[in-house]
Amino acid sequence: MKAVILAGGFGTRLSEETGVRPKPMVEIGDRPILWHIMKIYAAHGINDFIICLGYKGHMIKEYFANYYLHRSDVTFDLRNNDMQVHQNDTEPWTVTLVDTGESSMTGGRLKRVGKYIGDETFCLTYGDGVSDLNIGELIDFHKRQKTLATLTAVKPPGRFGAFNLDKDQTQIPSFKEKPQGDGAWINGGFFVLEPKVLDYIKDDSTVWEQEPMERLAQDGMLSAYRHMGFWHPMDTLRDKTTLEQLLQKGEAPWKTW
Repeated sequence: MKAVILAGGFGTRLSEETGVRPKPMVEIGDRPILWHIMKIYAAHGINDFIICLGYKGHMIKEYFANYYLHRSDVTFDLRNNDMQVHQNDTEPWTVTLVDTGESSMTGGRLKRVGKYIGDETFCLTYGDGVSDLNIGELIDFHKRQKTLATLTAVKPPGRFGAFNLDKDQTQIPSFKEKPQGDGAWINGGFFVLEPKVLDYIKDDSTVWEQEPMERLAQDGMLSAYRHMGFWHPMDTLRDKTTLEQLLQKGEAPWKTW
């Protein structure tokens, strides 16, 4: 199964960091948050990634272009222009980096990578949030629902909006991105999707969290998987500091590998 990661936004709320690099390349510890997200998926056997690039996407390309070298012990024979790799601890990942346009919206980015997704169920997430979510259980849940889309519902502290979800409900009857209201279920990303969801996306200007998800909900094709564990976005410098502190204390719940 493939995992698509949206990594093209401007990250304006984290401008202290994103003025010089794309948000997914902002580091938690000594690794970009993008790497942490990929490790979450890899811990559940998903090693095939499609990364949607936009703002400063070349920096993400350069990171992976040099990844093998940076993770290896090497000897350079400069006279003979030769390099000998002694050992490396690189992950068995296949990473497809796709320029989806600097100004494309989230739906537009997803539609642009459709040809790399193929005709199988796939995962989708944002390049700025971590969780101790069990990806395998999420995928199994999605398959049982027989809907086109499943999102991960989380319940963080206020400052996020909510959608309606009754106690025993798995299908979402209506969806609005970030409406007023605290303490309710919100869209935490970590989607499992069928390729047909691409038909709900018009063009580059389409915001995935608006018309496509609203229409999927209206059609009875949007399910919610409740995650009661850890979930945290990295929207602000305060969020970054929080995640850094958890990692430094050895208390990072998302580090399940």
